Amino acid sequence: MGVFIAIIILSFWFMHLGFSLFLVDVKPDNPWLYLHIILQTYLYTGLFITGHDSMHGVVAKNRKLNNFFGYLGTTLFAFLSFKVLSKKHYLHHRFPGTADDPDFYVKSNNFLLWWFSFMKNYTTWWQIVLMAVTFNILLIWFTEAQLLVFWVLPAILSTLQLFFFGTYLPHKQPFSPEMQPHNSRSQSKNHVWAMLSCYFFGYHWEHHQSPTTPWWKLYQIKN
Repeated sequence: MGVFIAIIILSFWFMHLGFSLFLVDVKPDNPWLYLHIILQTYLYTGLFITGHDSMHGVVAKNRKLNNFFGYLGTTLFAFLSFKVLSKKHYLHHRFPGTADDPDFYVKSNNFLLWWFSFMKNYTTWWQIVLMAVTFNILLIWFTEAQLLVFWVLPAILSTLQLFFFGTYLPHKQPFSPEMQPHNSRSQSKNHVWAMLSCYFFGYHWEHHQSPTTPWWKLYQIKN
């Protein structure tokens, strides 16, 4: 099932990106433009969630197949290093909400400062170079506006979605007793909103409590 769901997300990401680039007019007065940006953002988030589940080894029982989807998902997202992400995510689960947690910002709860620190921690020069090279290659077939609107912007918006629902809200201070032992809170039970907001990762305490539960089963832990 994990492989099937990963293939569905990857396929929808590819198909919708192609549909948007070829068929959607990049005009401010086109109301469909904004709908496709939102949808592509959501699919970008699905790419990262797929890579995240691969870090926990739950996409496929076969390790090579599992890691294949991890590398594919994170590469398509923004040429992120699956290997580096895996190491840092291990630290996040081992030391959540502490100075040893690479996702945690110890200085304050300021959203923008924390997000900037978060992005800086996971952005590399190689990633920027590969994005730039790919962007210029794609300019052979598409306009700059098309690539910025359907390829670059949704990826940036997705990082905000992932950060807000998967890091900031769950791990911001102060920490209450019910957040222990993971220094993590969970959103109120609402499966529809949890799915729409961030693929059930608003149920974040449950994810830390059961990290080998795939994203599409987190609602069962919440139940």
